Amino acid sequence: MARTTEARGWAPVGELLAGLLDPGTFVPWDGPPGGEPPHGAGPGCTPEYAAELERAHRTSGADEAVVCGEGRVRGLRVAVAASEFSFLGGSIGAAAAERLTRAAERATAEGLPLIAAPASGGTRMQEGTRAFLAMAKVSAAIAEHKSAGLPYLVYLRHPTTGGVLASWGSQGHVTLAEPRALIGFLGPRAQDAILGHRLPEGVQSAENLYRHGLVDAVVPPEDLREEVHRLLTLMSAGGGAVPAPLADEVDEQAGPTPEGEAWDSVARTRRAGRPGLADLLRHAAEEVVFLHGTGDGRADPAMTAAFARFGGTACVLVGQDRAAQNGGSALGAGALRTARRGIRLAAELRLPLVTVIDTPGAALSAQAEEEGIAGEIARCLADLATLPRPTVSVLLGQGAGGAALALLPADRVLAARHAWLSPLPFEGASGIVHRTPDRAAEVAAGMGARSADLLRAGAVDRIVDERGDAADEPGAFCRRMGAAIGRELGTTSAEDDGARLARRRARFRNLGTA
Repeated sequence: MARTTEARGWAPVGELLAGLLDPGTFVPWDGPPGGEPPHGAGPGCTPEYAAELERAHRTSGADEAVVCGEGRVRGLRVAVAASEFSFLGGSIGAAAAERLTRAAERATAEGLPLIAAPASGGTRMQEGTRAFLAMAKVSAAIAEHKSAGLPYLVYLRHPTTGGVLASWGSQGHVTLAEPRALIGFLGPRAQDAILGHRLPEGVQSAENLYRHGLVDAVVPPEDLREEVHRLLTLMSAGGGAVPAPLADEVDEQAGPTPEGEAWDSVARTRRAGRPGLADLLRHAAEEVVFLHGTGDGRADPAMTAAFARFGGTACVLVGQDRAAQNGGSALGAGALRTARRGIRLAAELRLPLVTVIDTPGAALSAQAEEEGIAGEIARCLADLATLPRPTVSVLLGQGAGGAALALLPADRVLAARHAWLSPLPFEGASGIVHRTPDRAAEVAAGMGARSADLLRAGAVDRIVDERGDAADEPGAFCRRMGAAIGRELGTTSAEDDGARLARRRARFRNLGTA
């Protein structure tokens, strides 16, 4: 556990590294920081500042506020950049920024995931604007690392504030946080000096940031190694070989259902016991690590984002959670921002993407309008249409309106036998056409919304049979769907990128023309 000082306490960097890395594997990369004089004293260093640096060196045993190097996490080789808070409060001067930049550049050159563990009061005031400007080059080096398709994980420790949080502390593909850590843009001393008062208690806590979707998980230091290993095995996996499915796991192509049964399918997808996204992940995914929120302070439980593995292939998954929507959490703009975060992760980490559609419709409210839900739907459609990675979409149940269409564009589209896709809930469509919701079944029959209709129209590639009703065989149905997802992921991941994208463009160019 972390050593405690003051009210909350902080962990020295050696303790952090000992918990994160396999014993005896840490190799420091730090030499003299960027050609600077010892302990980061640079041009214009005053005698007073030089004395501060010397005292920090003696009391902390460190020569700067960051420690960079490499090690192994359960055998996986990684690069690490961590703060030493006991050296001038972990503040970042020009020399420390140079170390961070060189560490990110080396991690990129050597193809290593980079794990950052900041604990800092921000940039070093004794160095003024010089240190402040250096944050830009740190962010640029990390952006280059991410653009190479390499994972960047951040573990926010107590405390992390100021320019550190506003640069390398907020660029993670995945952001974890230490329990009860103080994390915020404006640190306590700055609050006193600038505002004349402190922000309300708890606003800048790790737990509050998690509630607002700004961090993905709050992880105790003793669990960090295991959590990082789980993430890295999925984030770094890329495509994988897909084993042939067992005979009883192979999905079955469902034949066309009679036209008069459209409303029966709608009723089945609305049953309370019908399996949803959570059931699919529980029964069919070999491994799942859930993410949380959008990173913009507006988490939405109606959309799930995760790293997952189906049939041996790791992927990013974004999906609509029917349980959350049935619980009153309508699918709003925040949910679609979560989906777009997943799409970005797939692009940056060069992983295939799976989307899961199961929604009675988007939120219809003044708040949804003001949050720009229509624009988020449009941006999801554009992001998916142009994503360079393999994509598989799953129409699991209900597919009402733009919120469903937003996750549809994909290289391969699977549908449950009774799943459907419609521009509106059928009662709403009936109200528009017939001025009454009472003719919803009649509208459904003529909409062309059933999975069989979508298969004929070229919008769906394969129907996964429910063998009666998925609600009566949730585990077996989910396993069949999972086997189909794994097979499509393996097939699309093995294809040439250019040919796959050309087929995707041609396919969606022809939608709606038949």
